Amino acid sequence: MTQNPPSQAADIALSKLDTALLNILVKDGRASFADIARQLGISRAHARAKVQGLQASGVIELFAAVINPEKLGQVNSTFLDIVVAPAAIERIAQELADCAEVVSLYIMSDLKSLHVHALTQSPESFEAFVHRHIFNRPEILSVDCKTLLTRVKNRRGGARL
Repeated sequence: MTQNPPSQAADIALSKLDTALLNILVKDGRASFADIARQLGISRAHARAKVQGLQASGVIELFAAVINPEKLGQVNSTFLDIVVAPAAIERIAQELADCAEVVSLYIMSDLKSLHVHALTQSPESFEAFVHRHIFNRPEILSVDCKTLLTRVKNRRGGARL
């Protein structure tokens, strides 16, 4: 499994301007430099330089589209907390991460738990997923599974600063 480099968060101090700029981009990653400049009261060149600086420092990792899974027929949103034998956690995590149904996956701090969010078209397609990838795996010690009832608030585009 690929390891992320150690966090450099302590090395990067964001100004109020940086934070405001990031919040604009979180809401609309396609905002033009002119729009950003207008909202922040700075020049377009300054807005471009700030965005490029945040990209170069790694604060902005990428710009991406946020897709509505319901529009694609993926209406069954399920969260799984999976306890895995510690010796197998990285292998199981990578195998699950490679599944199209898995939209996010985290190794938790106890070093034996995975928190997984899966999107499928139906309860039946979710059942097929768990039969293929979860059931009858001796490395998987337990699974707690909950299907989303109602989405009250979600994080579109990243954390708000």
